[in-house]
Amino acid sequence: MAYVNGAREWAGRAQRIAANPRALAVAGVVLGVLAVAELIGRARLASTAAVTGGHLAGTVTTSASLQSILVLSALCLCTTLPLAFLRPAAAALAVIAASSASLALFQLLTVAGAVTVLIALYRLGRSGPQPLAVGLAAPFLVLAFTSPAGSETAVLAMLLAVLATAAALAGIAGRARAEATEQSAASEAIAGSLTEHLARGERARIARELHDVVAHHISMVAVQAETARLTTPGMPPAGAQRLLAIGDTARAALTEMRRLLGVLREDADADPGIRLPQPGLGQLNELIDEAREASAAGTRLILRGAPAPLDPGVELAAYRIIQEALTNTRRHAPGAAVDVELQYAGPVLRLRVRDNGPGPAPPATLASGHGLAGMRERAAAVGGALRTGRALSGGFLVEATLPTAAEAAA
Repeated sequence: MAYVNGAREWAGRAQRIAANPRALAVAGVVLGVLAVAELIGRARLASTAAVTGGHLAGTVTTSASLQSILVLSALCLCTTLPLAFLRPAAAALAVIAASSASLALFQLLTVAGAVTVLIALYRLGRSGPQPLAVGLAAPFLVLAFTSPAGSETAVLAMLLAVLATAAALAGIAGRARAEATEQSAASEAIAGSLTEHLARGERARIARELHDVVAHHISMVAVQAETARLTTPGMPPAGAQRLLAIGDTARAALTEMRRLLGVLREDADADPGIRLPQPGLGQLNELIDEAREASAAGTRLILRGAPAPLDPGVELAAYRIIQEALTNTRRHAPGAAVDVELQYAGPVLRLRVRDNGPGPAPPATLASGHGLAGMRERAAAVGGALRTGRALSGGFLVEATLPTAAEAAA
């Protein structure tokens, strides 16, 4: 596994180097210097062998070798320097032509020249015409079949034909992988944008429904309650107080609705100053007072343990669970006394809302609402759990265990 990762790392480095124009220029110059140095080294070995054959022969051979070295040096530079100064197609054509001429005329190709051939064809396959990259291996194949069988030139030409084709195909494969990666990234970006657009459209649709339907009915409740309180003759003070509480509750619901609409339309040009902060346990006393006034029954808040700072998401979940539990009590057990208990127990917060009413509502009634399901979802959203049912001493019990810090739901 380490070997594979190492090979991939080196392959990535090679691709980055090949894509850098400065790196290619330096590589072309360095390969040219190496090719000339290799040629001079071979000439010295040949000159030493000629000198051992006789002084006169050595003098003639040295004179001829000097001219050959100049010609071959120029040819060696032609097999390497185009990589530094020409575009992929032109560089590959020049390198292949010079390398083929060197093999055909002098039966010679330096190691640096052979490496340049491979780099040029890989580069052409990566960023140039792909058929040309594969087709440029043909001169070596022709040279291999036209040279004497078994000769050094035939063997070297055949080896170059195979390696050149492999280099061109490697460049083509790298290009295909890069294009596939770009297409995949583009597809993911388009899918993400489409999903975000659909989500914003759905939020806008929900916001319109809440504003046009639900908010309208709630405002009508507030108006009718206020009208009935002011226009009904002979209404007892208790009835007027009840209607006033209904109106206040409806107006509070409208405030909550406006806050929700502001969240749903977060991409609209709404003034952020009109948004109120989400409620937390700091507003719990106000919630208890409102429940006590609305139900005209005893509602107690019991705290156990040392209060600890909570994650805002946990505070909001606890507040909403208690709010929904109190609402359910007023709906299904009007007049029942309620105990709201908060217990800080280290990493968790335990809350209990218990009333002394008749107990759980009939299954048909429970199935028609979404309150209990909503409380469970809020608890699960912060990594907690919620249980509901009959209390041991009678009545209905809502019990939740919430972590002090919000966690991702499983």
